Amino acid sequence: MTLAQILLFLPAAAVVAASPGANNLLAFSNGSRQGLLPSTIALFGRCLAFAIMIAMVIVGLGALLEVSELAFQIVKWAGVVYLAYLGVKMMIGRDQGAAGGTSVAQGACALARREFLVAMTNPKAVLLFTAFVPQFITRGGESSFTVQLVVLGALYIAVEFVAAMGWALAGSIIRSLQPSAKRMLLLNRMTGALMLGAAGMLATTRRA
Repeated sequence: MTLAQILLFLPAAAVVAASPGANNLLAFSNGSRQGLLPSTIALFGRCLAFAIMIAMVIVGLGALLEVSELAFQIVKWAGVVYLAYLGVKMMIGRDQGAAGGTSVAQGACALARREFLVAMTNPKAVLLFTAFVPQFITRGGESSFTVQLVVLGALYIAVEFVAAMGWALAGSIIRSLQPSAKRMLLLNRMTGALMLGAAGMLATTRRA
């Protein structure tokens, strides 16, 4: 690994990590409904999913998803169904996150499960580590492919965490303004509609 290699990777990773998508919309929604602390803790669910994906690439399962149409479609449609489920719950006002009587830790764990499932059921997230990250790996260098993948993958997860915190912070700022129940319902419906849009976009995604 070289410093130039890392400096080239970090800004590209930041652009990818900060872009609006299902997980970042979820972080924003979590922040607006539960506040910054629970939504930040919940991001560890996404990070765990990404760490599993890196392990999958190392053992070759990522390549299977990349070349197998059946495997890709199974993961993709599981993601479509789950995103649509979350979107509908938000739009009809039945998605209130953690119940009011639960602790911060319990609420954060519930949100973390969502972050994990949204990430794991998005095949494009797996392909991130089979197509995007390997572009920055130096072939034939002193470090092996696996070592470089682990290092760059860990750096990407750190960048993703920071970027997602920005989305969660934006949501929590809206929450701190104490909008009326009517406005919060409108915000939830807008976020739900965007989540349904993300489900639709995922449904049209191809392996290429």
